[in-house]
Amino acid sequence: MRPIGVIYENEAWLEPLFGALDAVEAPYERLFAVDATFDPAGPGPRWSLAVNKVSPSSYLRDHAAAIPFARSFLPFLEERGVPVVNGSPAFRLETSKAQQLLLLHSLGIRGPRARVVTSQARVSEAAAGLRFPVIVKPNIGGSGALMRRFDEPAELAAAVSFELGPDGSGIVQEYLEPQDGAIVRIEFLDGEFLYAISITNDRDQDFNLCPADICQVPDPLAEFDNNPLDAPMKKPLRIEAFDPPGEMVDAVLRIARAGKLDVGGVEYLVAARDGLPYVYDINALSNFVTDAPSLVGFDPHARFARWLVERASRTSDHAFEEVLR
Repeated sequence: MRPIGVIYENEAWLEPLFGALDAVEAPYERLFAVDATFDPAGPGPRWSLAVNKVSPSSYLRDHAAAIPFARSFLPFLEERGVPVVNGSPAFRLETSKAQQLLLLHSLGIRGPRARVVTSQARVSEAAAGLRFPVIVKPNIGGSGALMRRFDEPAELAAAVSFELGPDGSGIVQEYLEPQDGAIVRIEFLDGEFLYAISITNDRDQDFNLCPADICQVPDPLAEFDNNPLDAPMKKPLRIEAFDPPGEMVDAVLRIARAGKLDVGGVEYLVAARDGLPYVYDINALSNFVTDAPSLVGFDPHARFARWLVERASRTSDHAFEEVLR
């Protein structure tokens, strides 16, 4: 079998996957997206499969170049017949909260009311008609990065500046208090339900609800040599296995199909104000929950690695003939 190419920008986050691939003796090659090159007119790499693991929060680790690299490199691979796990359509969705909101609307799946802005001067205007509290966040997010909550219009109007992220656009969105203080994250793989967990975060903590310990740092802009393991830990999240209602599993799998997501997680909450479920985040990059075997009964990294090998093994060598002659 030809090697599996893994495109990434955060070494620490990928160690569990690399370990799982090693455990099944799968051949793979690492491509660090922050220090990479390719010839747009040349042949593609001789990979059986490519796995896109570039995070939208790359820019918080001085890895901003990883996002435009992936935006160019993924179509390059696809045009040359290299199958890509979470390819360019999934990456467009992953790196745009606005695109996620559009997708939810097109599918008739309930999401928080929101406005898209491209100017800090328009934030207060955009919030008109929304129910407070509101959140202002970058369009390209990740791990709750740079999100700010405003409880009153006057508080929002008094804000001096907003971090709108690397593409200069952001989202002004109604904040929904969870009915029971918890959100639910449903993980999926290859169009099928993988597991679900509930995550409880204290109201006075930040918006980082990544369920892997490696994500739980106190400040996304803290300096710790790009390795979250070196940072002091914040108060742990309370995480439990969860059995979601069938209609929410169905909604998540519809999102996966429409968004062309091979693997990922979707987060939703039941709002205290009306008792209705709202999907508020779609993640193509999944840092699976810590200690999954004891929590959900199996190791999702091991299952993902086996799935990658099975998919790579099915790939025909003919798919890698140069398509531009």
